[in-house]
Amino acid sequence: MKTILILVGKTADKHFQAGISDYAERISHYMPFEIVTIPELRNTKNLSEEQQKTAEGELIMRQIQTSDTVVLLDEHGKEMTSVQYAKWLQQRTMNSRRLVFVIGGPYGFSPAVYSRADEKISLSLMTFSHQMVRLIFTEQLYRACTIIKGEPYHHE
Repeated sequence: MKTILILVGKTADKHFQAGISDYAERISHYMPFEIVTIPELRNTKNLSEEQQKTAEGELIMRQIQTSDTVVLLDEHGKEMTSVQYAKWLQQRTMNSRRLVFVIGGPYGFSPAVYSRADEKISLSLMTFSHQMVRLIFTEQLYRACTIIKGEPYHHE
């Protein structure tokens, strides 16, 4: 089973990028893990929010296979504790060939991406920058891997 994180746009802050790279490397010791970065749209001044979401959605959909389990990181998604997330992840990894997480652009997801999603999860009731969500998500994925393996990274 492979886990993929799809991002819209590069991670601009070098400190966030360093943290994301560190966690991605750690995650790869537990499961095949890949980060796919979709290029940011150009000339967005002439596009409405809906047009931007549609264009980003088309690029996201090109990365998704029909057999994938697709999970959107969305503010209206299901909230879980880290331990609950680890149990959830363990169940999904047993039943999926590819587990694909998606962090959308600044305006969220297009209707096509929402309708393709199998699930939505939220990292918090609080709002974080898209750059920060990437780091928080990779840390939580790593944390879940260590919880599943019974390693001492997570403390209750």
